[in-house]
Amino acid sequence: MANNSLVKVAVTALVAGLLGGGIAYGGITYFSNNNVTTSSTSVPTGSNKSGSTSTTNVKVNVSSQATKVFKNNKAAVVSVINLQKQSSSSTWSGILGGDDGSSDSDGSSSSSSSSSSSKLQEYSEGSGLIYKKSGNAAYIVTNNHVVSGSNAIRVIMSNGTKLTAKLVGTDSVTDLAVLKINSAKVTKTASFGNSDNIEVGETALAIGSPLGSNYATTLTEGIISAKKRTIATTNTSGQQTGYATVIQTDAAINPGNSGGPLFNLAGQVVGINSMKLSSDSSGTSVEGMGFAIPSNEVVKIINELVKNGEVVRPALGVATYNLSSIQASDRKSILKLPTSVTKGVVIMKTYSGSPAKKAGLTKYDVITELGGKKITSLATLRTALYEHKVNDTVSVKYYHNGKLKSTTMKLTETTKTLSKQSN
Repeated sequence: MANNSLVKVAVTALVAGLLGGGIAYGGITYFSNNNVTTSSTSVPTGSNKSGSTSTTNVKVNVSSQATKVFKNNKAAVVSVINLQKQSSSSTWSGILGGDDGSSDSDGSSSSSSSSSSSKLQEYSEGSGLIYKKSGNAAYIVTNNHVVSGSNAIRVIMSNGTKLTAKLVGTDSVTDLAVLKINSAKVTKTASFGNSDNIEVGETALAIGSPLGSNYATTLTEGIISAKKRTIATTNTSGQQTGYATVIQTDAAINPGNSGGPLFNLAGQVVGINSMKLSSDSSGTSVEGMGFAIPSNEVVKIINELVKNGEVVRPALGVATYNLSSIQASDRKSILKLPTSVTKGVVIMKTYSGSPAKKAGLTKYDVITELGGKKITSLATLRTALYEHKVNDTVSVKYYHNGKLKSTTMKLTETTKTLSKQSN
C-alpha cells in the first residue's frame, strides 16, 4: 500500500562518472583552517640550524574491527567494466587535417577514401562482489544497471588482474546481475549475513570503486540509518515501475559503488549497494543517503539467476493504465465509477488464456485490491503481484460497470510475449 506522505524524490543509479566541484586529475589543492598573514618585510637568508627539525620514529599500532573486515574481504571486491561497441570512422581527409585538397565541380570538398569500424570501449564502471568459487568458475554479484547494454564485461581484481566475465543472468526488477569468471586468480570469496538481524545505528562498511577503477577498493564507514526503507523504483525511461524495500546507510556511496558490498562488523555482507538519493523533488541537494539491496533478497535472486538465468515471476495477463491519469469525466461516463474512486489500475486489455481472463475480468474493469493489498497505481499492483509465486491463488477486488466485485485467480508465469506489455 503506497504511503500518501511519501515524498517524490530523484534516485540516481550509481553508474561510473567523474563528479565535478573539487575533483581533478591535474592535482589536488589543500586547504587549512589556519589564518595566514603576509608581510612585505624581506626575510634574511643565511644559515640558521636552530630552525631545523626532523621526523621521529614513532609508529601507532592501529587495529580496529573495520580494518580487519577490510583486510579480510578486499580481495573479494572487484571493479566491473561495461564494454560497448562504439562506431568510429576514419577518412584520409581526417588523417590529413580535414581536407584532401580536392573539390567537386560545385566547389565543395570531398574525400576519396573512408572507412568505419566498431570497437569495444569502456561505457561505464561499477563494483562487484565475488561470493562463490566452484571448480573452475567463480561467481560475482553486481547491479543490473552496471552491466545493462554491455557487449562484453571486464572485471578488475583488487590486485589489478583483468579478467573477462560472462553474464550468467540479470533481473531488472531488483537491479541484480550475476557474472562468472575463471576462478584461477580468485583468492577470496565473501559470505552473506542475515539482513533481518541488522540494527539501526550499527556500523556499516562499504567497499567499492567510487568514480571507477582509479579509486578501486575504497573503504567508507557509516551506520545503518534505516533497516527497511520503501523507495520508488523506475525503469530506464524514468517511469515508476514499483517499490523496493532497501537498507538505508550514511556510509559514503558514490558513482561506481554500485554493485559493491555493504558489510557489518562481523565481515558479513548485509547488502549490495545500488543507489543514492541525490536531491528531493524541490532540487535540494542531499548527502549521506545511500541504499542497498538487503542480503536476504540478494541471495534469493542470485540463486535463481544461477539456476535459470532469469527470475520467473507471476502475471495477471493484462495491459493496464493508471486510473489517476484518466479524467474525472471519463471515470464517470466510461468506467462508471463512483466519484470516491480515484485511484486504482484500469484494465485496457485481457490476454487469451490469462489468469485475469479466466477470472472474468474484462476491459475497463478497475483493480483496487490484490492479495489483500490496496492497489493505487501500476507500481503498487506490480509490488503486490511480485510478493506471490507462480501458481499462487490470490484474491482480487475490482469495479465492473461501477459495482465492486471480488474474485480469485490462479497466477501463471510471465510469458516472453507478455512480459513487456502486461502485468
